[in-house]
Amino acid sequence: MPEGYLTTHILDTARGCPAEGVKIALYRVSGNSHKKITETVTNSDGRTDSPILGQDAFKTGTYELIFFTGDYLRETGQATEDPLFLDQIPIRFGMADEAAHYHVPLLLSPYGYSTYRGS
Repeated sequence: MPEGYLTTHILDTARGCPAEGVKIALYRVSGNSHKKITETVTNSDGRTDSPILGQDAFKTGTYELIFFTGDYLRETGQATEDPLFLDQIPIRFGMADEAAHYHVPLLLSPYGYSTYRGS
């Protein structure tokens, strides 16, 4: 049985704090097909309360996290234009090791973002 799992978190680099209350959706990607696996919201630490993909559901493959950052940026007064520059941020990535912990964080500001494979 696989022991891998997936976690994420969001840091607001413009304000220097975790991004609380951001909706995140996880999709499994196969060719042009996207299958929604789960949806969650970040807590006060900018993290999800549990792994976004736990060991019981983990499978290797291609996935996409969609971070719904628009509402957060509006609520924190960081973005007012319509349409927003960064309303939704998709990050597509692969997980090849069925026993690994994959961590895909989002470093967010109103006009830019970055990500990496964390630990």
